[in-house]
Amino acid sequence: MAKNLVIVESPTKVNTIKKFLGKNYTITASNGHVRDLPKSTMGVDVDNDFEPKYITIRGKGDLLASLRKEVKKADKIYLATDPDREGEAISWHLISALNLEDKDVSRISFNEITKKAVKEALKNPREIDMDLVDAQQARRVLDRVVGYEISPVLWDKVKRGLSAGRVQSAALNIICKREQEISEFIPEEYYTLDAKFKASGSKKSSFDASFYGDKKSKLDITGKSELDKIMKELDGVAYTVDSVNTSKREKKTPLPFTTSTMQQEASKQLNFAISKTMNIAQQLYEGVNISKVGTVGLITYLRTDSVRISDEAKAMCQEYINNEYGKEYVGDYVANDKKKAKIQDAHEAIRPSDVTLTPAMVKSSLTPQQYKLYNLIWKRFVASQMTNAVYDVIRVRIAGGDYIFSASSSKVAFDGFMSVYKDSDDTEDKKQKLDSLKEGDKLVLDSLEETRHETQPPAHYTEASIVRTLEELGIGRPSTYSPIISTLLKRRYIGKEGKNLFVTEMGEIVNDLMNKAFPEIVDEAFTAKLESELDEVEEGDMAWKEIIRDLYPKVHSQVKDALDKIDKVTIQDEVTDVICDNCGSNMVIKYGRFGKFLACPNFPDCRNTKPYLEKIGVACPKCGKDVIICKTKKGRTYYGCEGYPDCDFMNWNRPVNDKCPRCGGYMVVKGKKLMCQNSDCGFVGDKKSDD
Repeated sequence: MAKNLVIVESPTKVNTIKKFLGKNYTITASNGHVRDLPKSTMGVDVDNDFEPKYITIRGKGDLLASLRKEVKKADKIYLATDPDREGEAISWHLISALNLEDKDVSRISFNEITKKAVKEALKNPREIDMDLVDAQQARRVLDRVVGYEISPVLWDKVKRGLSAGRVQSAALNIICKREQEISEFIPEEYYTLDAKFKASGSKKSSFDASFYGDKKSKLDITGKSELDKIMKELDGVAYTVDSVNTSKREKKTPLPFTTSTMQQEASKQLNFAISKTMNIAQQLYEGVNISKVGTVGLITYLRTDSVRISDEAKAMCQEYINNEYGKEYVGDYVANDKKKAKIQDAHEAIRPSDVTLTPAMVKSSLTPQQYKLYNLIWKRFVASQMTNAVYDVIRVRIAGGDYIFSASSSKVAFDGFMSVYKDSDDTEDKKQKLDSLKEGDKLVLDSLEETRHETQPPAHYTEASIVRTLEELGIGRPSTYSPIISTLLKRRYIGKEGKNLFVTEMGEIVNDLMNKAFPEIVDEAFTAKLESELDEVEEGDMAWKEIIRDLYPKVHSQVKDALDKIDKVTIQDEVTDVICDNCGSNMVIKYGRFGKFLACPNFPDCRNTKPYLEKIGVACPKCGKDVIICKTKKGRTYYGCEGYPDCDFMNWNRPVNDKCPRCGGYMVVKGKKLMCQNSDCGFVGDKKSDD
């Protein structure tokens, strides 16, 4: 019998696939990439049309030697790395690293690690798809050229050890812009009016209604004077039912998960970090030993932006729904994601590899975190193949003088997919008794409550919302969302408090320099255009080196200009009047990964350090001591009192010495404005140039 060698990426896959194939198959793993560009140099021959200089990855020598021994024993070799650009490139590198050019070599790929899928792949071997390989090479060389050209500018102008990246710099800029919007946001006042009504002569409980406007159009109550006018005109008026409308509203079934939507929902519903979601999904994909079933990959490939489902998976799921829920719950799913102009449809959406393996059946074989994610994926997929949910909706318009109030009620008439799955945005039904009301009915006003509100600033980005934004802008791809965020956190350009992301001082410095020196690199549209061109390479519509030939001269020229024209960011050892407790020297300001701190200048002989209390020249509004710049444990900047803990003053915005001309309260900087912090005042004025 012929000896067959199957090379996969992960050792976990080895254990799974071994159980599917017979004794004539040897399964082994490459442990990811075996060749890459060198770390110490750019590794791209700029003078030779950007030819990459691949080398064996350090530490892979013994592994490659072991793989070569297996190759000699084999009559047939199958390269079974992941079904994407990266996996295709790994297979291509293996051919060179293992000298397989004259061997009987085939490429196989499968979207799920099940016995049927693996056997089917072996029946349909193919050659290496060089368009996929070239798309990966283009991304790798592009990122290397940008990083290795620009990072030295950051070292020269800011601090050694910093880095810039083609996609990470654009993502950082997006987060910085959101933080600036929040910082500069000035709230505006508005009011709402909520009423409770009863039908005249009715003993039933009252129902809720909200002010809508006048009989011509909807009105927003934007000030107290406007509210007072409306309240005066409503005084003593009679209320009647102006109209009653009944209708049915459908809530559409959700699409099955892509990488992005899985990351977002796992963050919202399970509180999983993006990297955690991807790690657990990888485990579910590569294979888990399920009691009474054996080792099997529970989900399909986890890096995809397609919502397509195979006909076989669709039929199996519809049969399951019919048996478990009834024929009326079976939907007619068609993959149609209108939000995306172009979907990379190399493989399916993320779904269970076998829908009959319910979360309850596999729970005992999974860790709690694996179970939570599998449960989410399974429910989302089953829901996507079910019918829409249907609501009965009643809308009532109530006339009072010249004004209109509105009331509504909704209840589920048919739960459809919601019998299985509710996403993070689903709200409870709004149930109140309105079905007995008729047009012309007289109503009695029980109460009328006015509430003052302020408009809210944009929300801080979370991992889920920045992934959604990157996807909508066309920046990055399924395999890159998690590394982008991880890199920004690792470099401490951004921090994380709870779920919220914020920009650190170093992140602001780096982003400011990138905007000055490399505006195209941080530009969202430009970055999205490069991603689109990489897709064209994958589809065979563009030669991969064309992208590099076009970009490199621009970046190289900008690097020269930046080195010549941009001033160095001063992060130097500024001497202070704080005396070192150990040796008596004047301590200096140092800049570490958490921000500024005080250190003894006699390091390493004296290693004394202290927190740095940077005064802003403003007196604390509570106790009169100095206001200082502070940092949370995660590195986010705020303003507090040097007298802490005796004084608990703090504000996220920078205070000023000027007092509010209206109420005498303290004010803070909000962009180009000053705003009073007295919530009852809300004065906003222009900022002086020296504030």
